[in-house]
Amino acid sequence: MENQPSPRLLLDISRYPKLDAAQAGHLRHFHNLTTQLDGEWHHMAGFESLQELFDSYRYQLGVMAYAVGVTHFHRLPAARSMFKRLLDQVLHKMLLRDVWGYWYNASSSGNYTDPGRTEMRKPWADPIIKENIMYSGHLLMMTSMYAMLFDDDKYEQPESLTFRWDPILWGVGKETFRYDNRSVQSAILAEMERSNWIIAMRYNDVRDGTDVAGEVIEKYRKAWDEKGMVAPNGLYVDWWYMNQDKTAAPSDIVFTAWANAYMNTWNSELVESLYEKQALGYITIVNGQVRLHDHAFAVEYRKIVEANDDDDENHDTAAIVAKARAQRAIHRPPFDKYVDPVLGCVLQWLSELGKTTELQGLLDYADECLQPTWEKGGLFYPRKDLLNDENDEWTHMDPFTGNIAIGYGRLNVKDGQKKMFESPWTREILAKRPWIDGVDLSQGVDTLRAIWDGDHDALILTMRTWDNSRVTVEPIARNLEAGVWAVYVDGMLLKHASVEVRGNLSTTVTVGGNDVDVIFQHIKPETTTT
Repeated sequence: MENQPSPRLLLDISRYPKLDAAQAGHLRHFHNLTTQLDGEWHHMAGFESLQELFDSYRYQLGVMAYAVGVTHFHRLPAARSMFKRLLDQVLHKMLLRDVWGYWYNASSSGNYTDPGRTEMRKPWADPIIKENIMYSGHLLMMTSMYAMLFDDDKYEQPESLTFRWDPILWGVGKETFRYDNRSVQSAILAEMERSNWIIAMRYNDVRDGTDVAGEVIEKYRKAWDEKGMVAPNGLYVDWWYMNQDKTAAPSDIVFTAWANAYMNTWNSELVESLYEKQALGYITIVNGQVRLHDHAFAVEYRKIVEANDDDDENHDTAAIVAKARAQRAIHRPPFDKYVDPVLGCVLQWLSELGKTTELQGLLDYADECLQPTWEKGGLFYPRKDLLNDENDEWTHMDPFTGNIAIGYGRLNVKDGQKKMFESPWTREILAKRPWIDGVDLSQGVDTLRAIWDGDHDALILTMRTWDNSRVTVEPIARNLEAGVWAVYVDGMLLKHASVEVRGNLSTTVTVGGNDVDVIFQHIKPETTTT
């Protein structure tokens, strides 16, 4: 006789965390940005139009992809179809010439990145072949993560990453550069070995049964020590000049924070050990208020703390903050119109290290003071070029931070990248795990829960529409074990059916502005009624 399910769900789904409104809003903003017509970059344009700075499209898209990845992996692991479609949208934008075409001019080099150069080189358009690690590395990471999350070799196929160089009014004809994930990796290995691209190689190692990442890490650790990448003040150097074999002294916390957000994967002992020294003066907590400060302030703050080093209680007091501000006013550097996305990179760093107090404090400050804006269900923070207001409080907002990095900070979890690096999903894991298909952001529906609980044989889905409209969707539970499965909607039995091994089961539900819970549960003797 067929197992008969209970008419009411016996599982308390409140035990499963769900996205809050802000987290869901960030994901929808990612969707809104990546579904614009090609060539439209609403909200994404930065201060500098030639894609040379840290708020360039490639950085926004790269970190958007990483935010999508950590959210899927840690928070909504069963929402495979939603995240796959979203990540495909991000990668489509990443392959547009608008994003990588800057390299033709940048490849001609100059004395900023190559001190002493007196003439420019002959430029080349191929964005992968050499030197352009800040595009090719992100593309490798994005496509490797895609394969790991979805067990899909789409970007491992020959010519799956194709670049067409076809300017209209100049040039000597069209050029096409054909790559795939592994050939991009080969180009990077031939050129250099950089820290966060190691993560991509690790994902590929798991799929290929190799240890490329291990070899790179060993070499990188040696080079890290030999080149003196940690400055005396605890910050990482801004960069290493290859031709001159020398380093550029740290000019801010931004590159240090950025590096730590990813280097925690393979060098977490160093990252953790340096946190207090690196954060000193840039992040303060006075009377429970967390604040971020610019480099000029941090320099003065550190001087004061060093002078009072025998009294640790003097750290992070209103008096020291006031004194540092007064000193900074005297020694304020000349105005620089190019401001790095310090807040965004710091939030990534704090989220990865699980610094909950500092992270939440800065997120609260952003929500209170930095103009959180909702548009088509998406949450972002609009650009503002002014660094500080008349009270010397942080006001700067760049597109990288406002569109992407605040969302990343909210969506990531402690050791989010590290856990993915150490225990990535494998083909075997994904082959056994049920998941939800048929629901994605294009339907106007936000997914707040999407979790498989193997202990209770339940696939839990929670949805709502972003605009309170009513939308009919058909979620499909895929990759189910053989047997009887029940479908519960808002706690009540809707139907049950027998499913074959690795089978599917769907249902139709109407979603509105209130949460709708859909649970697919495998019915076994202990969950049945007579």
